[in-house]
Amino acid sequence: MRASEAIFERAKRVLPGGVNSPVRAFRAVGGTPPFITKGKGCRIWDLDGKEYIDFVGSWGPLILGHSYAPVLQAVEKAMRNGLSFGAPTAIEVDVAELLVAMVPNIEMVRMVNSGTEAVMSALRVARGVTGREKIIKFEGCYHGHSDAMLVGAGSGALTQGEPDSKGVTQGAAGDTLTAQYNDLHSVQALFDANPDEIAAIIVEPVAANMGVVPPQKGFLEGLRAMCDKYHALLIFDEVITGFRLARGGAQEYFHVRADIVTFGKIIGGGMPVGAYAASREIMRQVAPTGPIYQAGTLSGNPVAMAAGLAQLQILDQNSGYYTDMERKAQAMAQAMRNSAEKHHIKLTVNQCGALLCPYFTDDPVNTFTDTKKSDLEQFKQYFHGMLARGIYIAPSQFEAVFINISHKDADIAAACSAVDAVFADL
Repeated sequence: MRASEAIFERAKRVLPGGVNSPVRAFRAVGGTPPFITKGKGCRIWDLDGKEYIDFVGSWGPLILGHSYAPVLQAVEKAMRNGLSFGAPTAIEVDVAELLVAMVPNIEMVRMVNSGTEAVMSALRVARGVTGREKIIKFEGCYHGHSDAMLVGAGSGALTQGEPDSKGVTQGAAGDTLTAQYNDLHSVQALFDANPDEIAAIIVEPVAANMGVVPPQKGFLEGLRAMCDKYHALLIFDEVITGFRLARGGAQEYFHVRADIVTFGKIIGGGMPVGAYAASREIMRQVAPTGPIYQAGTLSGNPVAMAAGLAQLQILDQNSGYYTDMERKAQAMAQAMRNSAEKHHIKLTVNQCGALLCPYFTDDPVNTFTDTKKSDLEQFKQYFHGMLARGIYIAPSQFEAVFINISHKDADIAAACSAVDAVFADL
């Protein structure tokens, strides 16, 4: 029995499904997950000593790669002074000032501990500022596991929220309205059906929790126009796209203004952290300067802030990284298309910036409904074929491939060679 198999059996006795986050259990693809022991650059090693080229990167935040020396040095220096104080530290101000300098249209920041907490808090702010209760989200877009966001579309795009998880009450989900990503008509219908009731639209600027579905031309601009027309707020959930698409995130990349932006672990160099940010006018409504309450003992944790500051400073000073990562993502996406054509595999590859996702269908993938056309059995074979060849990708059709600066051209070539071999077997 491999070491990963043995510890997975132990884990299943003390952790639900043997994991602390569901996708890690490999339920969607079958088999035993490799338990990881270390990472360096774009490579990781499991308990059995097997080496992989990693295209998950802790689900996106390790944009500089694993164990990047300046980040580790910053963490080591910070932790020698203590792990947590529950009191203000200067480095929180340093990170907030850098965020404000890098990201368009924000003037103040509140640090929290995760992307889920950032979204939960941003929704509260939107409701508090507007005095309205309803939120529009999009089917297939994930915004963390707070009750109000665990909602699917029900019987159709215009259905009011139905809880997508046991334990979520109808009341908690009832003010969440679900539209179709890349479909402005479905959004307009919700505004028409709920006049003067909608506080905000929340959207992943690139839908990266149903694979990778970029916004079609005019979609984000249309959301901005509707929010202006109906006096609602536009929230960009940039837990994945923030500092990954561009130095200033999706607002810079797509040239569309958001009212509130949420961030996740990328602003902590991969450590547990999140933030929400907006104009000074909006953020002054947050306690202690305003009536909208939100707090956290570990918010602005100095060790996480040190890691985040080190990473963000490097990204701020090296805007060319984004061009390079996008070039590599484009090359990998095109190589996948070429291999699929050569081996007569039905495949559509979506790519945006340093994100990409192959779908096993020859139809365009522009909506959540489109993503469901992908052949999941073929994805399982593809996943295990890549894993066997030392390429670590997300164990789900509906997740992104993440390119980071530590991926060299040779690493991309190795991954593309593995894809070609797997497609030949398919």
